[in-house]
Amino acid sequence: MRALVAMSGGVDSSVAAALMLEAGHDVVGVTLKQWGGADGRLPTAGCCTVADAEDARRVAARLGVPHYVLDHVEQFTTEVVDRFVAGYLEGRTPNPCVECNRRVRFGALLDRVEALGCDVLVTGHYARVGERDGRPVLLTGVDHSKDQSYVLHMLSAT
Repeated sequence: MRALVAMSGGVDSSVAAALMLEAGHDVVGVTLKQWGGADGRLPTAGCCTVADAEDARRVAARLGVPHYVLDHVEQFTTEVVDRFVAGYLEGRTPNPCVECNRRVRFGALLDRVEALGCDVLVTGHYARVGERDGRPVLLTGVDHSKDQSYVLHMLSAT
């Protein structure tokens, strides 16, 4: 099986890539570039930074798998950052990670699964997939202190 692994540069996605390789799968790593416009300004802390992408590239190189960086700066700015700022100014407390998954990340990654000849998309999110009435369902992680199912809850099974 050929797996597209969403590699954030963090430990969880790096381990997911290594586990897929260990299980005998062909792995392709992908990182989304989400910051940095024409002015070249980039965040130096937080998630999805240039340093994170470089970490993912280094891990992919160490594992011996191809790694691609996909430019989604404009979509991330419009669909996540601008919406976050507007919501915050209206007194809401939006979660940018959830909105990124809903509006940018998973659509972009799923579009590349087929384009890169992959069979599955793998992430390092700590959650489980079960089955109910013959359909896949999202379950919390075994260790509830590490659970990340809340970041995935808006995704459909198809």
